[in-house]
Amino acid sequence: MTTRNITRFWEWGRKIICIGRNYADHAKELKNAIPTEPVVFLKPPSAYVREGSPILVPLYTSNLHHEVELGVVIGKGGTSIPQAAAMEHVAGYALCLDMTARDIQDECKSKGLPWTMAKAFNTSCPVSDFIPKERIPDPSSVKLWLKVNDHLRQSGCTSQMIFSIPYLISYISDFITLEEGDLILTGTPKGVSSVQEHDELQAGIEDVITMNFKVDRQE
Repeated sequence: MTTRNITRFWEWGRKIICIGRNYADHAKELKNAIPTEPVVFLKPPSAYVREGSPILVPLYTSNLHHEVELGVVIGKGGTSIPQAAAMEHVAGYALCLDMTARDIQDECKSKGLPWTMAKAFNTSCPVSDFIPKERIPDPSSVKLWLKVNDHLRQSGCTSQMIFSIPYLISYISDFITLEEGDLILTGTPKGVSSVQEHDELQAGIEDVITMNFKVDRQE
């Protein structure tokens, strides 16, 4: 029996596995091809930031974007998990932001380089409180939204995802063993845009949870 508290997964979870371009309209707005298989990248646990602490704009970017996402918290690890059993491995969810240094990402893409500098920096993964599985009985129909300074920027539904949560869990676990406390970011709907120092971000899952973050600049 584990003594670790899954509701505080960000304190001890070992990895954040992110899915890019999982909403067709978002892929299109960035002029990317719609993927035929999941686009997978990683963030380290040091990317986590919680409400009450600011999102820090890295010194090397001048175009930091917000991406609101549903996060899936793994409660039971496994390798080569079949889709039919995938949801048995889910402990709950979290509302997350995938903060992205878009100018650095574009530069990396143009050179055929990994996105690490654009995606994995400190405070690049703001997360809400843990959401128990029972609070979201149907994760394939979750409405997400994000406001910057009270102006709505993103609004979408997980029903628009190209690859479902069970599919993603099964796909990832074929080559990365999933462990208790891991977080999967499932992609963002359209409407991403840049944020500036002193901006205030509010994000929510309709009827479930909201969170607030302020943007600051790294010193």
